[in-house]
Amino acid sequence: MKKEIKTTEAIFPMPVLMVSTFNEDGSVDVMNAAWGTMLDRSRVALNLTETHKTVENIKARKGFVVHIADAKHVKQADYFGVVSGNTQKDKFAKSGMSFTKSELVDAPIIDEFPIAFECEFIEYQSDDTGLGVIGKVLRTSVEESNMKDGKVDIDSIEAIAFDPYTHGYYKVNGRVGEAFKDGTTLR
Repeated sequence: MKKEIKTTEAIFPMPVLMVSTFNEDGSVDVMNAAWGTMLDRSRVALNLTETHKTVENIKARKGFVVHIADAKHVKQADYFGVVSGNTQKDKFAKSGMSFTKSELVDAPIIDEFPIAFECEFIEYQSDDTGLGVIGKVLRTSVEESNMKDGKVDIDSIEAIAFDPYTHGYYKVNGRVGEAFKDGTTLR
């Protein structure tokens, strides 16, 4: 029997996405964003309010990079979520991480995170049903050490998910089935 609980922020699991931009002075800004998804194969949506320094940067620079956070960098990922770029100007420098400037958009690729989606800013939707930041993915890159037989080795990435019920982070790994195949046995 199910028991009613307080409705929380979202559905579990939520991806832990790191969104990186350049500030107006060229320094790096990174924020932790759990409310994000792919709209289709080439567009991302980040449900972010305009009060975030990152959104201000995205609008000004017309580009950003979305990273998949991993278990090896959970402390940095959490730090990027609890410290605001509006108040902590050297937030990225304190993380001890490094970056490479994207060749496609005016934004930094954080070297330590295993997957990066370089995105061109399309629009900001701010009405009640708006999605926030919409971006076109220009390139997706993955660390070679996280590839196996030409494909992404999900287990090696050790991606993390956010649990909105207890405010925990969990590793996402361990394949349990074959999509578009296992269910066909029930026909």
